[in-house]
Amino acid sequence: MPSDSHIIVVKPSKGWISLKLKELWEYRELLYFMAWRDIKVRYKQTVLGAAWAIIQPFFTMVVFSIFFGKLARVPSDGLPYPIFAYAALVPWTFFANGLNQASNSLVGSANLIKKVYFPRLVVPISGVISGVFDFILAFLVLLGLMLYYGIIPTLNIVWLPFLLLLTITTSLGVGLWLSALNVQFRDVRYTVPFLTQFWLFATPIAYPSSLLSEPWRTLYGINPMVGVVEGFRWALLGTDTAPGPIIIVSSMVALALLVGGAFYFKRLEKTFADVI
Repeated sequence: MPSDSHIIVVKPSKGWISLKLKELWEYRELLYFMAWRDIKVRYKQTVLGAAWAIIQPFFTMVVFSIFFGKLARVPSDGLPYPIFAYAALVPWTFFANGLNQASNSLVGSANLIKKVYFPRLVVPISGVISGVFDFILAFLVLLGLMLYYGIIPTLNIVWLPFLLLLTITTSLGVGLWLSALNVQFRDVRYTVPFLTQFWLFATPIAYPSSLLSEPWRTLYGINPMVGVVEGFRWALLGTDTAPGPIIIVSSMVALALLVGGAFYFKRLEKTFADVI
């Protein structure tokens, strides 16, 4: 054996192990290609193609505007109800689609996982990141609606990248838990649509969080998407209900979900190839 050869010994991990983020960075090109693959597969052989990224939140906004805005006359913080709802649906749709993609990502990539070694974290992360393309398309429509209603963003818009990061953190954090559980218990995939639907109405999309008084409004931020939704409205539409305390609570919960989900994912990672 040559003196400069390297021997790599692969051993099963025990207990809680390192996330090996450096290794994940080394596979960043794989992450890019898997995210691009998810985008192409999503719209392959579709008639409307990427237009579905706009249709889903737009028609949900129309339904909410009719039933909640017109019939139920739900308050909208002084804003036209359509843009009030759509500004919340843009990040929500990104979150919900990312959650769905991440939770089913490992099972959908079973053949790849059983044949080739790579950091398994790449799979759910690519599922969430691939939704950025859809988010951009839906966000352009939101800018068009703002122009239509004559709404000019304030300087608060500088917080928008942080709010997008908070959305990704929440979606990925929950997605890591569900993707790992989905390998062990396949009925998890049946609970995801129910969870998403329940979460939708537990988030102030069709109604404002200002309906709650303090301290309940701040505690409402335990749902991380509350901070995201109210933050988007505040940053883009200039609502008076500054969500500072809510965003702090939401950020802490989202970070806890991400860190906990990542370590839980890594702990079960050694069993994926055998169980999947």
